[in-house]
Amino acid sequence: MHLAATRLVSSDDSILDIALGVGFNSHEVFTRAFRRHFGVTPGSYRARALEGASVETRRRHVALIRTSGPCFGLFHVSMSTTRRASMSTLSIERREVAPQHILFVRLKVARHELASAIGEGLGQAFPYSQRVGVAIAGRPFTRYQSTGPGLYRIDVGLPVATATGGESRVESGTLPGGPVAVAVHAGSYDTLTDTYAALERWIEANGYRTGGAPWESYITDPADLPDPADWRTEVFWPLQS
Repeated sequence: MHLAATRLVSSDDSILDIALGVGFNSHEVFTRAFRRHFGVTPGSYRARALEGASVETRRRHVALIRTSGPCFGLFHVSMSTTRRASMSTLSIERREVAPQHILFVRLKVARHELASAIGEGLGQAFPYSQRVGVAIAGRPFTRYQSTGPGLYRIDVGLPVATATGGESRVESGTLPGGPVAVAVHAGSYDTLTDTYAALERWIEANGYRTGGAPWESYITDPADLPDPADWRTEVFWPLQS
């Protein structure tokens, strides 16, 4: 369904050709399945989805859907493995970033529930973004709003090209712009705490002060790169101006 939705807004192919291309035997069966999934017919979806988006925004949306869309539930999977990158933190630097519109799901979970919670949150935010026809503008992220001795309060979601409303558990918001410290993490998500610790030490050593909740952005897709040694994650920590 998500591949079909992407083709509807990124090509001039007929609805029948798209239906056949994603495995349906007829226009009618495809239309019924599409309406059940998205709440509108394929023709209505094509007319309204990504409305007003630039050519470049559409191209980025299509590229992200093709590389990430089928596997959003796999992000941040926990691995039972003893393999470890020789150096989990590849680089740390200061950057300036622009504010970014997002769709997200807010969750409160124990540490051992993080992996499944992140998959759950993305499993809600991504279908909603497709249903309302908003262009995805970046990789999935998790933002750590607070971490207590028992529970983590996290926002799990997707950057999107334009502001849009939410629905049920899916909320709209903004990742903050301004100065951030950014670390590139190599390896399993289970060792991300090492990179967070290295980043916090770097911030203190360079005379900066943290200015908000940090977030991590999943650069590689575990479905494309099954070896955790190949995974890359960017960790962003806002700094006080």
